[in-house]
Amino acid sequence: MYLINITIKSEQVPAEKTDDLLAKHRAWFTAQAEAGHFLVVGPYRDKSMAGLVIAQANSRADLDAILAKDAYYPDLATYDVHEFQANIISENITDYKGH
Repeated sequence: MYLINITIKSEQVPAEKTDDLLAKHRAWFTAQAEAGHFLVVGPYRDKSMAGLVIAQANSRADLDAILAKDAYYPDLATYDVHEFQANIISENITDYKGH
């Protein structure tokens, strides 16, 4: 599993492309969640234009291919990726959706 911190470089996004890129970015999240790659996705409340993804991929190379499909990739966002092992997962994790 992977923890991915994504930060959009909003100062580099052309104003005329802001809405289109954000829509494509959100559609990418949805497609990856539906494919089973993104398990949890959400924005940070204390940092604008940034958020966290908990992802599952067969390899780092596979994850990199998934990240390359984002509308902001490669120059309009940073992708800070850490591989981790989930040893404990709360059964009620879905209770926190939207919180």
